[in-house]
Amino acid sequence: MQVLVVGATGTLGRQIARQALDAGHQVRCMVRTPRKASFLQEWGCELTRGDLLEPASLDYALEDMDAVIDAATSRPDDPRSVYETDWNGKLNLFRACEKAGVQRLVFLSLLAAEKHRQVPLMDIKYCTERLLEESELDYTILQGAAFMQGVIGQFAIPVLESQTVWVSGSPTAIAYMNTQDVARFAVAALERPETVRCSFPVVGPKAWNTGEVVQLCELYSGKSARVFRVPPALIQLLQAVCNFFESAVNVAERLAFVEVTGGTEGLDAPMEASYGAFGLEASETTALEDYIREYYETILKRLKAMEADLDKDAKKKLPF
Repeated sequence: MQVLVVGATGTLGRQIARQALDAGHQVRCMVRTPRKASFLQEWGCELTRGDLLEPASLDYALEDMDAVIDAATSRPDDPRSVYETDWNGKLNLFRACEKAGVQRLVFLSLLAAEKHRQVPLMDIKYCTERLLEESELDYTILQGAAFMQGVIGQFAIPVLESQTVWVSGSPTAIAYMNTQDVARFAVAALERPETVRCSFPVVGPKAWNTGEVVQLCELYSGKSARVFRVPPALIQLLQAVCNFFESAVNVAERLAFVEVTGGTEGLDAPMEASYGAFGLEASETTALEDYIREYYETILKRLKAMEADLDKDAKKKLPF
């Protein structure tokens, strides 16, 4: 198929582009800055400059396409509200798809969005799902929880470097999933008629709370963690302060997401129906403990190699 990947430079989008190529599809990636996406071109993707907030730029991107996989979302450094970047952008994309006659669309959403509509990003995901259901598009909605890649920055690196691990609220259990596994679902949907006009949870094999994730990091790094739990009241205060300043509106909206990750209700769902509909095997999905162990094994091996090289250089400078 001729597939357009939107958000292809992101953590998930690049994995989708790679998986689609490996599956034999012709892949076009719409990016805002082509020079920063040269790696996609090296893989074999076609690049086209486009912006979801610039409707005119979507026309060429969608030309001759059979399907769209939308993995785009606002970035943390975007000063604009997510209602502008995510909601208006989706409206432009769906209208452009209808105009171009592109019916097949795979949309990456969030699990339990309907339960957290007070959180801007969750509200947008919920409204986007409803919009697709009322459209004529042949959509597939994938409802994810959180990526394993995020665990590295939040937990694994601070533990390895003996820094403080900051967590918020109560220990919410989250079924983290590897972006490579989410990408497998997104690409598999293109050739599975039974996924058309349906929504599916796409989450990892097990839900982990912050304490359990920290214990995994301690186990595989061989170091003890320093954990500081931020009181919910403090986060609410920061959110209120940010709401006073227009330039900080994106920060306030992202702080609101703590209500989801710091709540008492876990982000998890049964996956049997999802694996069956997409024709995938649960045994091939990455487990969080394996992901963290492999990360530390790779990092620690590199550190030992660097130390060995430094020792060699030091010996060369000795006068005897």
